[in-house]
Amino acid sequence: MKESAIDGQTLCYHCGNECIEELHLVDAKAFCCQGCKSVYEVLEANNLCNYYNYNQHPGANRAIVDARFEYLDNQTIISDLVDYSDDKITIVSFYIPAIHCSSCIWLLEQLNRINPAIHYSRIDFLKKQVTIRFSNAEISLRQVVELLFNIGYEPLISLQDVIKKQDKSDKDNLVQKIAVAGFCFGNVMLLSFPEYFGLSGVEQTFRHFFGWLNVLFCLPVVFYSGTEYFSSAWNNLRNKVLNIDFPLALGIAVLFIRTVTEVYTRTGAGFGDTLCGLVFFLLIGKFVQRKTYHHISFERDYRSFFPVAVSVIESGAEVHIPLSQLQTGQRIIIRHNEIIPADAILLKGEALIDFSFVTGEANPVSKTLGEIIYAGGRQTGQAVEMEVIKPVSQSYLTQLWNNEAFSRKQGKGMEIFSQKVSKYFTIVLLIIAFSTLLYWLPEDYKKGLAAFTAVLIVACPCALALSTPFTMSAALSIFDKNFFYLKNTAIVEHLARINAIVLDKTGTITTGDNKTIRFEGALSGKEKQLIYSACINSSHPLSRMIYTFLKGIERLKTEEYTEVPGQGILAVIDGHYLRVGNSKLVFGRNEDETQLTRVHVLLDNVYLGYFAFTHQYRPGLENIGYLAPDYNLFLLSGDQDHEKYELLKFFKDQDAMRFNQSPQEKLNFINSLQRSGATVMMIGDGLNDAGALKQSDLGVALTDNVNNFSPGSDAILDGRSLIKLPVFLKFSKDAVRIIYLSFLISLTYNIIGLSYAVTGNLSPVVAAILMPLSTATIISFTSIATHVAAKRRKLI
Repeated sequence: MKESAIDGQTLCYHCGNECIEELHLVDAKAFCCQGCKSVYEVLEANNLCNYYNYNQHPGANRAIVDARFEYLDNQTIISDLVDYSDDKITIVSFYIPAIHCSSCIWLLEQLNRINPAIHYSRIDFLKKQVTIRFSNAEISLRQVVELLFNIGYEPLISLQDVIKKQDKSDKDNLVQKIAVAGFCFGNVMLLSFPEYFGLSGVEQTFRHFFGWLNVLFCLPVVFYSGTEYFSSAWNNLRNKVLNIDFPLALGIAVLFIRTVTEVYTRTGAGFGDTLCGLVFFLLIGKFVQRKTYHHISFERDYRSFFPVAVSVIESGAEVHIPLSQLQTGQRIIIRHNEIIPADAILLKGEALIDFSFVTGEANPVSKTLGEIIYAGGRQTGQAVEMEVIKPVSQSYLTQLWNNEAFSRKQGKGMEIFSQKVSKYFTIVLLIIAFSTLLYWLPEDYKKGLAAFTAVLIVACPCALALSTPFTMSAALSIFDKNFFYLKNTAIVEHLARINAIVLDKTGTITTGDNKTIRFEGALSGKEKQLIYSACINSSHPLSRMIYTFLKGIERLKTEEYTEVPGQGILAVIDGHYLRVGNSKLVFGRNEDETQLTRVHVLLDNVYLGYFAFTHQYRPGLENIGYLAPDYNLFLLSGDQDHEKYELLKFFKDQDAMRFNQSPQEKLNFINSLQRSGATVMMIGDGLNDAGALKQSDLGVALTDNVNNFSPGSDAILDGRSLIKLPVFLKFSKDAVRIIYLSFLISLTYNIIGLSYAVTGNLSPVVAAILMPLSTATIISFTSIATHVAAKRRKLI
């Protein structure tokens, strides 16, 4: 049992507050109020008292127990709060201000042990957010909130976007820390100038006064602006992890302690300017990195994904608009295998929705007319018409891009350079620092301490911490301007390591806007209606070409619809049985070799003819062929091999092209390349290629004007920018080289500084010059070099 009495005070076992007005005893443990006692009893009853082993007095005070959550029985309010709901489960996210330690995380992720109706709960510690999935039949939303309240974690509920507001407050807090550090840095530098240039006899009286002023300016920098580095270092040490935050925190602590010591003993001016400058530049780097992450998180950058469009009905005609322009009240068309981009009401058609991206359950769910369908589901049947009821930014889809359900398979988590180096850098730095201390200690302990602190000051890895965020931020902005959207900064380094490139054919290296299409045979008006009504349900590039070719025809009711990946469409429309697809689907066999791509039509077992396509390859496709010496190029296609001889001018080797490939065969081919040691990038349209995209080391979904956003991809590429792929690959290597060079520059500074620091003769002036000079050099070099590299590659 933990001690609950300190210096004669009786402390609450749960929250740590002093028991003054009330004292409740349970199991020889003291509690300050009935609320804290109740929380302990709930935990004890469910064998969850390990909660108290992670931290001493981890709970929030529970003296206020009167709360009313009756409003959570209101269905309108519930629909505004939940992320997803169907007849079985509900998923909801809450912002919980009381989350503050590892005990909170442990307890909140054990909610299913308190109530089995809760399937799981996941914590985002930085956002103080919990995501809960529960069974509707066994527990209500109100009961979930009351359970959280009863164990001391009351959610902050608002019908406005609470979680996004919390994100904003986090960013503002960082800005405040930067402002404080910058203000103190400027003033400390000003007060330190007389020390740098020498003080006259008259001015010597101000020396000690200026020193204490510097200490005062250092206090908010260390105990406000720099606290995150100390907490990060401590948490990592507790988890037996040594990362770059440890030497940073150690350097800040040493700088502060030595500054206070020198000013107090009047033996020097200290390192206040160096300390404030270090924290200021580190926070600037963190701000740039956070801006980068917010820029690439789907919650924000769906506005930038204007190539990812949605089909909207306006004035009776279908138009494609950017997803960012989709508004409440607009009517949208969702075709087979497309993702629903926003919460909407079903108006027309039969919806059979696959919510596996949201719930993990693969069985499609049937929806009826007038029913709300949540964003993130994928339509698996015929095309449906829906009316948007909630903006994209407020739908569950905004969480999918970074959802743990789409975490990469083993082999995806390639370690980036800064992660590799930081471990070794930290170990080497500590070895040098403590070796220096041990060397000088027997001879002169003052000199030993001075040398020890000097090593930590000079070799503080701020440049290493800053080089990656500044370089990658600049690189991502360049990629964005060229319509290439990467999921996170690590993808830039992964892109640089690629040595094998696999491309899909239809819709990837060919374009649906510039094909010549004709029908060999005769079609009546009724037959055209039937074909149009079947093809409009599909998002396949050839289907889009057919229904565009037949546009202006009235659509008939689709009674049954099935799309066979890589083969075609089976449908029953207005009582007629229709097959539209390749020869294998229509005739049951592969057709003879031909130079044309054909889509055959079989109506009520009567062959009507075929659509013939003359493919127009994307402009500049020959540039892809030039990658062959440095990269292994492959083509995977679900079509027949009609164009293999024409494609030889791009891919050079006939063995590198594989046709008649099913989605599973594509995935297996990627897997075989990886087993042979290749690092594979797959570029596909994000639909039939979804499995291959996820299996590859770097999956790129290519899009023109169709809503084929695939959460299984690492990047989205606008079709018009495929021509720039060789340049993108070279630029990614340039970005990685810039990080390497910035590290070498930092290492050069460290070697020069260390050679002087180990002697114990490093003066504040030298440290004040070396540290900001190193940091400013790194920031300037990475930003300028990245833009120079982009200009050399003609990306800006």
